[in-house]
Formats: sequence, structure tokens, C-alpha cells
Amino acid sequence: MAHTLLMPKATAVWLVDNTALTFDQIAEFCKLHPLEVRAIADGDAAQGIKGMDPVITGQLTREEIARGEADPNYRLKLSEPKVRVPETRRKGPRYTPLSKRQDRPNAILWLVRNHPELKDAQISRLVGTTKSTIEQIRNRTHWNSANLVPMDPVTLGLCSQIDLDMEVSRAARHAPPPPPSGDTLLPASETEKLPVDENAGGEEQEEKELDADAVFAKLSSLKSNRDEDGQE
Repeated sequence: MAHTLLMPKATAVWLVDNTALTFDQIAEFCKLHPLEVRAIADGDAAQGIKGMDPVITGQLTREEIARGEADPNYRLKLSEPKVRVPETRRKGPRYTPLSKRQDRPNAILWLVRNHPELKDAQISRLVGTTKSTIEQIRNRTHWNSANLVPMDPVTLGLCSQIDLDMEVSRAARHAPPPPPSGDTLLPASETEKLPVDENAGGEEQEEKELDADAVFAKLSSLKSNRDEDGQE
């Protein structure tokens, strides 16, 4: 059964600091990119990670390191483990280094505030947390709610920008369309179906007829007054 190196970055840090192995040799042994190993040597990566001696853990021998230092083309071989641990697969949130676990609540708060469309399962995948913790932070019932500060999980190193963008776009595809805001004009197809007030025209016509009758009555009154004056 194949076995893998434990804590490859911590091992790479130790090999960079304590051996004369090339960056390519360390990168291949630790399954890292050579540029990442170079960044570790320059102090631009793996800051805060304590180096782990692979000799003490039984994953590499002094003789194997000496062979690699003597020949830059030599590829280090991982020692056979003395105790075999059966591989187990389990479903759950991704593993988060101990040094970054204290930042997870701040990252969850940032995601909840800036991307409310994300589901709990998506947040759990991004920062490696549980749904109960997410719910506590949403409801402000987390034990440390008063001291939480929203922080970008990408900046904290809990997830990559690609992973975050992918989850956000996935949530956007399943989000319901936003409700219309403000008053809008009805389309012509709807206004044509509106009922017409038939009494409106009748009232105007009736008003015109009343006005005409009033005018004729006034004229008749004036004429009668003139005839009376003439007779006198």
C-alpha cells in the first residue's frame, strides 16, 4: 500500500534550513512546486510553519539525505513506515492548520455578510468548518461574537480566490431572481385589457346638455323681460 509524506510543507522548511539539497530535490520529495520551495527559502512562503525533521519521524534517513546532497540528480526515496496505519476516507470539512483555525470565525462572518447567497455547505467547504458554527455566527450566538471581525478567507489563506469565485458563481445560478423595485409602467398588452369606464363619456355628455339648457333658459328669460318692457 502506497504511503505519503506527512506534513510536506513543514518537512520542506526543515530540509531547506538543515540540508544542502537542491530546490528540485526537496520539491519532488515533498510534492511541492520548485518555485514554492524557493519562496520558502526566501522567506516569502510558509511563514510561521515550524520545520519538521523527517529523520525523527522515520520518513527519511541520514544516509538518504547524504546521497541527495552528493548527487543533485538523485531523487530521495521515502522510507517504509514501521507501523502501517490503514487509510480511511471520511466526509467532512477540509482540514485547516491549527495556526489558522482561530481565524475561521472571522472568515465565516465575512462570507455571511458579503455573500449571503452562499449556503452553509459551501461555506463549510471553503473554510473547513461545521454548519453549527456557521449558524451560531449567523445568529450572533457564537461565544466570541463580540470580538469577531469580518476578514477575507482568501487573505487569511483558508481558501483560494478560484474556490471562492466558483462557489459564488454556483450560488448565483441557483438564486431566485430579484423582485422588481419601484413602480413600473404596464406593457401595452396589459393596458389594452383594462376595462373602459362607459359612464365617463355619458357624464360629460349630460353635463354639456345641462349647460345648453341653462343657456337657453337664460336667453328666454332675457327675451321675456324685453317684451314686458316694450309693452309698458
